[in-house]
Amino acid sequence: MRRAMNNSSPSRVIDASPSGVELRIPDGAGIVHLARWYPHPATDAPLVLHLHAGGFVSAPAAGRMTAIERLLVQAGASVVSLQYPLAPAHPFPHALCAAYTSMLHLYREPTYARKKTYVAGAEAGGNIAAGLAMMVRDRNELPLAGQILFSPMLNPLLATDSQRRAKAGTAGCRFVEAWRRYAPRPSDASHPYAAPADAVRLDGLAQALLFTSDDDPLRDETRAYSQRLIAHGTHTQLLSLPSPTNFPAAYMHEAPAQAPWTAVALDSLRRLFAGTAHS
Repeated sequence: MRRAMNNSSPSRVIDASPSGVELRIPDGAGIVHLARWYPHPATDAPLVLHLHAGGFVSAPAAGRMTAIERLLVQAGASVVSLQYPLAPAHPFPHALCAAYTSMLHLYREPTYARKKTYVAGAEAGGNIAAGLAMMVRDRNELPLAGQILFSPMLNPLLATDSQRRAKAGTAGCRFVEAWRRYAPRPSDASHPYAAPADAVRLDGLAQALLFTSDDDPLRDETRAYSQRLIAHGTHTQLLSLPSPTNFPAAYMHEAPAQAPWTAVALDSLRRLFAGTAHS
């Protein structure tokens, strides 16, 4: 996996709008990643690198904030939402490398640096966020205050009860196709950064806040992963949000204002950021 150069050039602002500031983030190897920055006026606001849903192969429509981006901003964070490279053109570990080098670049650049830095991801982005937390631990180049995982895709086996109830795991379903395109080689699907559910070493990771719901196809693997994190000594909180949520499809759009799960998620995020703001 590529490492960012120590003297990377600054992020370049290429467009500013009420919906955020578009950035170009160099990775030190001649590749530039696009991102959208939602700044927060407070100088001590935490910085969150957000990784979107989309089954590794697609991204939310441009021009409006997704439900997760809005929640993170409302909770008091300065959010950088990365447009990571998509499969199948860019299978594992391209997206993970892009996320890591982007976070390292932001950590080193005073314009975007914050006292506390988090990674947040939903569905496929939750997979990348979990892998990034392991990568940060293993490389030991920057601090990570926490990982925020919304219905993360963690296990390519697709054999849980919640997935069967959602009719996932059958040939041609979106989760099967997502894993096939993101981790096409057996060695990819068995790598702990790609399949965190099967990782042997989970100690030493940043604290974790995980979200799921009773109607979430990824409910069981989210719950199982939270239990494994706790068993390995990672401070972990699991929130089961009120149904209906329409997870994981809801992560690709702006949630309706009346969606009951958003208020519970917002309160938990605010508590997380407040609890680590001065630790």
